[in-house]
Amino acid sequence: MRTLGGEPDGRTFSSDHVVPTFGGDHVVRTFGVEEEFLLLDPRTAQNVPLADKVVAALPEPFRERSRREFRPSMIEMVTDVCTSTDDLSRQLRDARAAATAAAHSAGATLTAIGATPVAETDPRSSDDPRFRAITDHYGPIARDPALCGCHVHVGVADPHLAVDICTRLRADLPLLQALTANSPLWLGTDTGYASWRCVQLRRWPTVAPWPHLRSVAEFEQTVAALVASGDMMDDSMVLWWARPSRAFPTVEVRAADVCLDPADTALLAALVRAMVDTAAHSTAPPVPDVLLHAAHGSAARHGMAGTLLDPRTGRAVPAWDLVGALVDRITPALRHHGDLETVTAGLHRIHVDGTGAERQRRLLARGLSIPDMLARTSTAQ
Repeated sequence: MRTLGGEPDGRTFSSDHVVPTFGGDHVVRTFGVEEEFLLLDPRTAQNVPLADKVVAALPEPFRERSRREFRPSMIEMVTDVCTSTDDLSRQLRDARAAATAAAHSAGATLTAIGATPVAETDPRSSDDPRFRAITDHYGPIARDPALCGCHVHVGVADPHLAVDICTRLRADLPLLQALTANSPLWLGTDTGYASWRCVQLRRWPTVAPWPHLRSVAEFEQTVAALVASGDMMDDSMVLWWARPSRAFPTVEVRAADVCLDPADTALLAALVRAMVDTAAHSTAPPVPDVLLHAAHGSAARHGMAGTLLDPRTGRAVPAWDLVGALVDRITPALRHHGDLETVTAGLHRIHVDGTGAERQRRLLARGLSIPDMLARTSTAQ
């Protein structure tokens, strides 16, 4: 039996059953990450529209790895295409360090949390024709306070397989959302949710679980119908928790809040790569949409504290038992990519230290103000 290492309550994560290994022709899948960050006033913790100044202050090549985001109080940093988690981890750390320094020079704090904690000082979208079109189409929803996610891309060249993988991943994405829950605050108060980002995103019509689709044709027909209905502005607004990327030959998983610590981001990416690889070589039974929505709601509320709804069974299960079951299923892919020990250690760290939401609450419980708490969690690590 494999453990996640000396947990205080003695909990272990079983790997007793025999699992198949991948064949000799199995290739290493590439992967990469997009991380979104808030730019906050260091005194008030309010969002500040300084993205252009921050990007201008970035040294090359980090400026090339930055992206304009929907709000001028946000910045996105992306990795190159990677094959190893060590390389990905290095890129994440270096990009955060560069963006942290650039934000400081512009008078802001780079903050890795999933939702605006206090207030958005400028609710306008960035000055980009596409962003303006989104605001015009969706109205007040598009003026909600800024949100930050972490998107993991895994190489899948075959579009038919990409659709199948998205369908097979449906039941596991609430657990990823719970593991990365990192947005407990809104309007300067604790919401009672571990991921307020997930709750706020429900206002967007197409931010939801990937539908149970069985072919590229069915995917295209579904998107066309949603565009015709007005729920989607156009086919660029496929915002499901997993999707085949429009820009790259990848499956993109979008369920996670941005993580406090780049080590947690690397853990997420390793998990997603193994999940995608496992899904490429397996099947999954259909899961009712109503249970998936409930499972995401459970993850948003509780994070990893207590139980989560297992959408496969419709029963509440201890959250870390679901983690153990997931690790059991994806162990061959983790081992194939050399990530088993990294993932085991990373999950143990979250089990001991807590999710991002739990770490924020722990500091607030010590009497820190929100600006002071965010300053403690916003340095590059």
